[in-house]
Order: sequence, then C-alpha cells, then structure tokens
Amino acid sequence: MLNNKKKYNVNDNSENNSQQIQFADQKREFNKRPTKIGRRSLSRSISQSSTDSYSSDSSDDETSPRDKQQKNSKGSGDFCVKNIKQAEFGRREIEIAEQEMPALMALRKRAQGEKPLSGAKIVGCTHITAQTAVLIETLGALGAQCRWAACNIYSTLNEVAAALAESGFPVFSWKGESEDDFWWCIDRCVNVEGWQPNMILDDGGDLTHWIYKKYPNMFKKIKGIVEESVTGVHRLYQLSKAGKLCVPAMNVNDSVTKQKFDNLYCCRESILDGLKRTTDMMFGGKQVVVCGYGEVGKGCCAALKAMGSIVYVTEIDPICALQACMDGFRLVKLNEVIRQVDIVITCTGNKNVVTREHLDRMKNGCIVCNMGHSNTEIDVASLRTPELTWERVRSQVDHVIWPDGKRIVLLAEGRLLNLSCSTVPTFVLSITATTQALALIELYNAPEGRYKQDVYLLPKKMDEYVASLHLPTFDAHLTELSDEQAKYLGLNKNGPFKPNYYRY
Repeated sequence: MLNNKKKYNVNDNSENNSQQIQFADQKREFNKRPTKIGRRSLSRSISQSSTDSYSSDSSDDETSPRDKQQKNSKGSGDFCVKNIKQAEFGRREIEIAEQEMPALMALRKRAQGEKPLSGAKIVGCTHITAQTAVLIETLGALGAQCRWAACNIYSTLNEVAAALAESGFPVFSWKGESEDDFWWCIDRCVNVEGWQPNMILDDGGDLTHWIYKKYPNMFKKIKGIVEESVTGVHRLYQLSKAGKLCVPAMNVNDSVTKQKFDNLYCCRESILDGLKRTTDMMFGGKQVVVCGYGEVGKGCCAALKAMGSIVYVTEIDPICALQACMDGFRLVKLNEVIRQVDIVITCTGNKNVVTREHLDRMKNGCIVCNMGHSNTEIDVASLRTPELTWERVRSQVDHVIWPDGKRIVLLAEGRLLNLSCSTVPTFVLSITATTQALALIELYNAPEGRYKQDVYLLPKKMDEYVASLHLPTFDAHLTELSDEQAKYLGLNKNGPFKPNYYRY
C-alpha cells in the first residue's frame, strides 16, 4: 500500500479483485505490500488500468521508460513510451476508435488532398488515448508534423502511445508519470534540435506555460494556440489581460460543440463509469453533493438523479444556482451536508473547493472525487500528514485513514476521474477533436492581421459545420429554409443560424 511519502503533482480503471473493501467498523486490516519509490513510473499494481490488457513482465514495469533504449521498426528512437512492443495492440484500439469518430475521418478524407496543415509543426499536450491518436494521425494526414506529450499523468493508454510511436510520431508519455517525468516529457517535445513548433494544441495550459517560462523566444515563430479546457482558457485570458499574450489563441472550450457535448453529454455518462469501476457502488438512495452546476456539473447531476441518488448542488453563480433549483436539485452550502453525504464530486475549475476541514467532517466511507481538469479542487496536500495513513486498495483508489479509524475513499488522488479511472465516449470526443482540428487549420491559414494577440472563440459557422458532420451517424435529416423563410428571418440559407450571443 502507498503511504503519505509518495509525491505527485499535475493532472487522470480499476482492477477488480475478490477482496472486499473493509472499513474501520469491520475491524479488519488490509494485506500490505511494499512499494518501491523512485523516479520510475508507478508499478503495474498501482497505476496500470484494467483496460491495459497487454501483459508485460515485471522487470519491464520496474524500469522507467526514461531509462530504456527503445526503437520502432523504422529504427527511430525519438519517443519515450512504456513499451514499444504494445504497438500492435494499440493500433487495434485506434482502429476501433475510428469507427466512432465519423467527422474526423470525414475531415481527413475531404482535406487530405489539399493538405491545409502543410508546413505546420504542432506541439501538443493532451490526454493520449485512442481518440486523441485519431486526431494526431488526422493532423499528420493533413500535412502537419506533430510532437506530443500527455496533459495528465494517469490518462495515457500505454499501448496507444506505443502505436503512435511505431507510426513515427514523437510521443513522450506513459501512464503513472511522476511530476518530474511530466515536465521532462513536455520539454522533450519542445526542446529538440532542428525542429521548432509553429502551432500549439494544449489541454490545461501546462505546455503553453512551459514554453513561456523556458523558451519565450519560440513565440516569435508560433502562429497560434488552441486550448480546450476551462483551466487553460482561464490562463490565456489572464495572459491577455496582463498584455503578455503574444500570439492569437482559440478558445475551443467555450465553443458550443465542446461545451454542450464534451462537457455535458460526455460527463453524464463517464461519471457513472468512473465511480462504478473504482468502487462497485450502487447509486440508488446514495446522497451526493456536486460542487458546481456548469455543463460538467449538469451532466453529473442528471446521471446520478436518473440512477436514484439524492443530489445536492453547491454553486456561486445565481444563474447556475437557479437552473439547479429549476431542475429539481436542492442548493446548499457544502458545510450544510458534508457530514451526511456518501459522495462528494467537484467540477468547478476552482481551487480548495473541498478543504481539510471538510475532509475531517466527512463520514466514514465517504467517496471523494474530482471531475474538473486540474487537481486543485480537493486539498489533497493537506492529507499528506503523519497522523493520516494512506492505503492503496485498487488502481487509483486510496483509503485515507484518520487516527480514530475513520476513512474516506479518494479517487485518482483528486485528479480528473473519468479519464483517470475509466474511459469516455468516443463519439463525443470526435466532436471535440474535429473542433480542435478546424481551429488549428483556421489559425494556421489565417491571413496576417485577421487575428490579433488575443483570445478568440471558434466562428459560429465552424461550430455548425462540426455538428453537421456528425448528423449522418443518426440518419438525421436537416430541414432546409425556403428563400422566403430565410428572408423573413434575415438569415443565409446555409447559416450561421444563430447570433453569437445565442445561448443553446
């Protein structure tokens, strides 16, 4: 079991076994097993996900990827992954994902001949999953050169990273990186002799931050940044406000196709998946408090309510709060319900939403998890004190035990639950990935002067185009405006159909 000496930072399936979780009142101790601590990535028993069905020997798991000398079948060693031998399995994962990503595949087919990203050198920092791999390979098919690292130490699928490396993409990522590994991987993507990026695709802002901190001169050749997370967008607006944003940036997070589909529909399904895989719990009758009623919070609340849970909501925004009330949820302050709830879920994008005081007052067996991008919402650092005992009971599942025997169940150490502990629906990620690809194409090909050193939203027409590419999957048929109707509404028959201020 892990103790409070292990160190992590930075932002993401559990291995089911027959051993039941025993709480303090059952007076039974877990079997403890020692762990080795070092610069290497975590051992398989701790960090390998249940979806990683590839079997490797124990000696491979004990060695940090940074200490290995690996080459792909073409003789290239410009990558760092867990095990390049997993590539064939990862390729099958990518092929499965392609079947559920129709828009991205359609974009690849339509634009492949034109190569709209020819000459683009894209450095990316996102979750490295089968779905992201389809995006990376699409960017390559459209003419771009790509180098990639992970934005989360737990979300990488090792076999997918191996498949990308085998295909010639310089990928630096593996599941269970340390904090030092995380920044080392980003640096290997950016700091390479004879290659300099001219586009950034970021998720969370860590890559952008690293370049600003270590290699500010690179921005002289960078044409733009595409950012997809609440956290990363917040950082960009801070830079813009301070007059330090020196290139145009595209805010993908607030595009309709990201907000309404990835944030809402994706989280509505993946919250249950993540909780079920890690805890095997039943949701009916459980009391749950969801902190934040944005699109992510709305998705989580809807799913849990449908499963029979009693759901409370905390919110700072009176508009979102009123929405929660109208949707049938009781609006509370966290202090009012913290002693009675069975599950605490954060999804605010803020910091210290759940503090040590809250954690001290939780009841025995309370499950604590985060659905926001960053690991700042739950004050996990306050739990790493001598009087508290940490026990690792499953991959991404820790029991934190108080001196009186009370324990809470902490998932993914406060990092993003769905991508750390489960998977997310591929079809929804197709929508986000297509939006990212179009944003990159737009910024890269924009004539000089179209975009200034500021943060922009994706043009409405592109949002509608992304949505239209996904409709054939449902055999959906759009109604077309007649000339008379279009004139009456003052619209172009081909869109955009809503003004920029319209709230879907």
